Amino acid sequence: MPVTSITNTTDPTASAGASTVPTLTASTLNQQDFLKLLVTQMSQQDPMNPESNLDFSAQLAQFSTLQQTTAMQTGITQLGTQQQFLQANDLIGRTVKLQNADQTTASGVVSGVQLAGGTPQIVVNGQNYNLSQVLAVASGSTPLK
Repeated sequence: MPVTSITNTTDPTASAGASTVPTLTASTLNQQDFLKLLVTQMSQQDPMNPESNLDFSAQLAQFSTLQQTTAMQTGITQLGTQQQFLQANDLIGRTVKLQNADQTTASGVVSGVQLAGGTPQIVVNGQNYNLSQVLAVASGSTPLK
């Protein structure tokens, strides 16, 4: 079975006549690829010294666990972003005190929320701020001291 994700390259710093080194391209294995490899491994094994069915089952279980863990991590990341968006929305109409990048402070009423690069930012006095820049929150338009 040909494997297209492996290519032969020669190290340009190596001397002439050096052997080629296989390198992997930036791709990931999915469950279908794993099953193809498993079938190939089973069909190419030594009949006098076959692999145990338990070994194949364990490999499949490990791959499934890895796949589920990756999916769960993606879900947790999305949940965190949604939580930040809800927190930002809760600040609309409230007066906040913010720390600027130059370590000065600013305050004003949050007029909206915008997504910048997938991260929610609050809009105060026409400028976007990260939630991490919020130092204090007051209800309504009460000024902060």
